[in-house]
Amino acid sequence: MRLVHFIALCLLISTSLVAYSQDINVGYGGYMIDGSAKKDSAILALLSPYKDSINKRMKGVIGFSVNGLFKQQPESKLGNLMAEAVKTIGETVYQQHIDAAFINYGAVRGYIPKGNITIGTVFELMPFDNLLVLQKVRGDSLLSFLNLIANKNGWPVSGIRMVIKDKKAINVFVNGNALNTDSVYTIANSDYIANGGDDAKMLKIFPQINKGYLIRDALITYISKLTDEGKPIDAKTDKRVVYANE
Repeated sequence: MRLVHFIALCLLISTSLVAYSQDINVGYGGYMIDGSAKKDSAILALLSPYKDSINKRMKGVIGFSVNGLFKQQPESKLGNLMAEAVKTIGETVYQQHIDAAFINYGAVRGYIPKGNITIGTVFELMPFDNLLVLQKVRGDSLLSFLNLIANKNGWPVSGIRMVIKDKKAINVFVNGNALNTDSVYTIANSDYIANGGDDAKMLKIFPQINKGYLIRDALITYISKLTDEGKPIDAKTDKRVVYANE
């Protein structure tokens, strides 16, 4: 079952359990359902295994963090890990090279604590069902997008190196090469950003390649992959996004 469907089922069951744990006074056509519904043990027994299964799934350990990872601007270990996950897993899902990947800073709603990392941890970190989409964009539009990121004090990126000066992106490199405004680059983003969200209006004109794959699933898969390779979940900052005075 897709993880998003699994969580949807969780919400449905949680709602049902709440309904059956409270007094109910509903009437229709002269027939009344009263508070005795909360005593319907058959219904609760039917829902309980699903609730237990979902709780177990969310508590499933997928990795271990040695020091914990936290968000910060213009660059952070957590942001770098997340952007690398989008680029690495995105290339596998779409079976093509991705020049650069991005995570909008506002989408990061938590952190990865020191110790075991569970699926629930990732849901707290990324609670939105944003899709991982690709776009082929001209270099001049990519520069406009990077200027937006610079104006917002830096987002998590992969495949990009840049300096923020006076709220603009300068000394921009893509995959180790200076950005060419006439070239076409394949970038990975959330569908929210690709659709112009967070002021990224310059991206709306470019078609999206969309397989309905969640960014959250990319992060879960990436963490699980590193764990399977015997690696702890860690990251480093490497000055991929810096302020001019640093």
